[in-house]
Amino acid sequence: MSSHDPKIVSARPELTAALTARTGLDDDILTDLVHSFYARVRADELLGPIFEAKVSDWTAHLERMVDFWSSVALMTGRYHGAPVLAHTPLPISTTHFNRWLAIFREAAQQVCTPAGAAHVIERAERIARSLNMAVAQARSAQDAVPLLR
Repeated sequence: MSSHDPKIVSARPELTAALTARTGLDDDILTDLVHSFYARVRADELLGPIFEAKVSDWTAHLERMVDFWSSVALMTGRYHGAPVLAHTPLPISTTHFNRWLAIFREAAQQVCTPAGAAHVIERAERIARSLNMAVAQARSAQDAVPLLR
């Protein structure tokens, strides 16, 4: 699938085409990755209950996550959201992010080409680190005792 394929909508078609050529990633593979990953997450004893409590419309969530990974992996610019704000109120910790990464790595290695898996895994690791730090900071800010004047 090339960036000129109507299935791939990209704000940066040349960059998207180059990334697709280098990694073998396209909309179909990213859709398979997202669906495979979230099927595993939903079945996971640690992560499943958190997602089930938060996500009421799985079809919409999966579509949004395909857009997210399209933006992250192929620089399409299709995702518009605030992942930090979505994650900070959740009851999650480093343990959850580590489990999320383990499941993501497994799904990526099974669904993607080796180059594509390496590409999305590297990005997933950066995202997990950033979100983990943001959640920890938000939690410590909430726990802080206000200064008295």
